[in-house]
Amino acid sequence: MKSLAVLAALAVAASLAATPLVAAAAAEPINLNARSSRDLAELCAANPKEAGADAKINFCHGFAQGAVDVYLQNAGSKKAFCFPSPAPRRTQTMNEFVAWVRALPEHQKLGATQGLFQFLGERFPCKG
Repeated sequence: MKSLAVLAALAVAASLAATPLVAAAAAEPINLNARSSRDLAELCAANPKEAGADAKINFCHGFAQGAVDVYLQNAGSKKAFCFPSPAPRRTQTMNEFVAWVRALPEHQKLGATQGLFQFLGERFPCKG
């Protein structure tokens, strides 16, 4: 009886240990990059019901936040855009960016950061 309990415990432990390996093996790697405004907009507009959507949307938001943070750290007093207070929600702003990119073909050809900053300058111009 004792050996049966030990075997059952080992079987449970083995199945638990194998579970992450099975899950990890099933995951497909996703290569994400945003060279153009179109690339960035496509990532931002990922369908939440599709595989990899969370990674794409998080990449989009992280890319935008990182680019804006670096820009604002180095822009000095003359900035291309100025966020209002309170600042807009990132999701709303990036959804507007997607619409802006899709509106005109020339927007799609811009570099990712160039397009993002041009959009932000039009959407949130500095006063004065």
